[in-house]
Amino acid sequence: MARVVLTLSPAEENSMDKAMIELLARRAGLAKALAEFPADVTAAATQAANVVEKIKQPTDPAAEPWPPMRAGAGL
Repeated sequence: MARVVLTLSPAEENSMDKAMIELLARRAGLAKALAEFPADVTAAATQAANVVEKIKQPTDPAAEPWPPMRAGAGL
């Protein structure tokens, strides 16, 4: 199995604090990964936080992000 190592610039490292990353990792069942590869868990958590920041929340909560799915429609 290949191991991927992610690198972060210093500005990205401050987006989540260490205690929050550890808490989220343990709640996600990643205690062993956190113990063995703390830098990788931190990198993954930081990347996830950056992606979440880029996702635009809908202004209208009732609006669907894509057309409704109906069986047989459009065939």
